[in-house]
Amino acid sequence: MSHYSLRLYDYHVWANQKVFDRLKELSKGIYEKEIQSVFPSISKVMAHIYVSDNIWLDFISGEKFDEVYASADQLREQMETKRIEEVETMFFDLSDRYKAFLDRQEDMETALVLETSFAGRLETRLSDLVQHVVNHGTYHRGNITAMLRQLGHPGVMTDYVLYLYERDM
Repeated sequence: MSHYSLRLYDYHVWANQKVFDRLKELSKGIYEKEIQSVFPSISKVMAHIYVSDNIWLDFISGEKFDEVYASADQLREQMETKRIEEVETMFFDLSDRYKAFLDRQEDMETALVLETSFAGRLETRLSDLVQHVVNHGTYHRGNITAMLRQLGHPGVMTDYVLYLYERDM
């Protein structure tokens, strides 16, 4: 893993694992508990992260964005009915697929054209989209930390620098 975006993706996987570890420490009801927040439950945040990550992997693998996006609601509904252990397995199966795809790439700066019906055309690079996946996950892991605190539980620290410390130990 030499390209910076590959290291960032590794951080994303590490941070997701930290969230799962914290959630599994808490009572089972916390994961699905309805709460007045950005999302109605932590399980819905995790489903959102997973579905988004899945959409982006399908797109960078060559599928048309709008076609992948159109199937997102069905996948989200499936995710929201699963127990946390099943969701964790799905997350890390997806991360294995990401890593296999990224390991096959000769150039992380490969140009991609993203065309969506809602935002139009964007010329970007593979590394930019990996950065987007990581940033998106970071944002929503922050939502989860805020929701946990709102429910009276400690959040989970997933700062990039903590990943660097653990990685270098």
